[in-house]
Amino acid sequence: MTDFSRRRVLRGMLNGAAVSVALPMLNCFLNDNGSALADGRPIPQRFGTWSWGLGMSEAIFVPKKTGANFDLPPEIAPIKPVQQHVNLLTNYHVFKDAAPNLCHHTGWVILRSGIAPLTAQNRPGETIDVTIAKKIGNETRFKNLSANATGDVRDSFSYENGNSVNTPEWSPIRFYQRLFGEDFQNPNASEFKPDPRIMARKSVLSGVMEESKSLTKSLGAEDRARLDQYFTGLRDLERRFDLQLRKPDPLEACLVPGKPEDLPAGLDADLVSKRHRIMTELMLMAVACDQTRVFNMFYAAAFSGTTKPGYDKPHHTATHEEAVDEHVHCQPNVSWYTRRAMEEWAYFVQALANVKEGGGSLLDNVFVFALTDQSFAKTHAIEGIPMFTAGRAGGRVKTGLHIDGRGTPGTRAGYTAMKLMGVDAASWGNQSNNTSKEIGEILV
Repeated sequence: MTDFSRRRVLRGMLNGAAVSVALPMLNCFLNDNGSALADGRPIPQRFGTWSWGLGMSEAIFVPKKTGANFDLPPEIAPIKPVQQHVNLLTNYHVFKDAAPNLCHHTGWVILRSGIAPLTAQNRPGETIDVTIAKKIGNETRFKNLSANATGDVRDSFSYENGNSVNTPEWSPIRFYQRLFGEDFQNPNASEFKPDPRIMARKSVLSGVMEESKSLTKSLGAEDRARLDQYFTGLRDLERRFDLQLRKPDPLEACLVPGKPEDLPAGLDADLVSKRHRIMTELMLMAVACDQTRVFNMFYAAAFSGTTKPGYDKPHHTATHEEAVDEHVHCQPNVSWYTRRAMEEWAYFVQALANVKEGGGSLLDNVFVFALTDQSFAKTHAIEGIPMFTAGRAGGRVKTGLHIDGRGTPGTRAGYTAMKLMGVDAASWGNQSNNTSKEIGEILV
């Protein structure tokens, strides 16, 4: 078996014509444990986020028991099939300090950026997916990918800065074409032919980069700095073009899906669920095919407009207008929406677990951070916003635990994610949200 490599192909004849077939990720390509490549390089680690809107009903969401084998109150009962794969984080706080509590905005912005926003339009800093993508996203075609199930291009919780929100994919057809259209290089294809359009773009860009060296000598310091910033972006493009000119290694988990159906617009819960599941399958194939290592999936927006069949109020309206039923300790219809969100979270986690990779699954080599925008949406509460994690991050994370944060900053979850992904940061967050403490209970 010593002559086998990940680039080995099988050759033969079919109907008189020569054919070749790339090999999948066989055990002989991996170490004895199936936990790394045979040459010692680790299986790539990935980071993702998942979001739902409008929080929870604490009395029927937060378990009474902490640690392993925690109880499942009614609102999180749908996660039972994946309970062993996730961690539930409760009683962590976000702190607005001198900033106002901006409805459906302050909570998620702090948890994703570490900084309290000053206005509803304010997006301070950058979200953690962007920070992590700068560390682990430079070797893939897409540095960072986002998709939502709402069908609305405006629904995104990811941004580079206040003026640069990362546009999510919102249509299954558009997402499929972007991922598996003309520029997709299938790592398991029998033949590889670089796209001449990309070759032309690369050669032109290389020429520009060479010419820039002589131009820089004649510029002042300020202009040189501006030009350097400009060419940093161009160098990133060149790197991405170069990736498209190389034959990818075969990947066992990479199976190009059939073209999905295009779904109608609308926010009926069943339609949102269907859209979420299609977008999930597309996103996970992009991850399995190593098209991206950083991804965001948005099930519902902060002002969720999801509708329930036979009920006249969409989710957000119901959180403010429906009375709390003291017998069931919640707003019954609002709770129905939360349970649907938890069903989709469970689907997302199980989909990760279903993708075989190495000696385990994609879930073994990913860390997903899931969060919402409020704790109790009726009063726009931001204390104790619930969060989840999923995945083992290459064996460095324990799962199946309920952790009580005891009022410590919720930014500890984001800081933990960044440290797991190799981001060198002594601390993260601003003012009361600043932390240098990981959530050690979930770390191996």
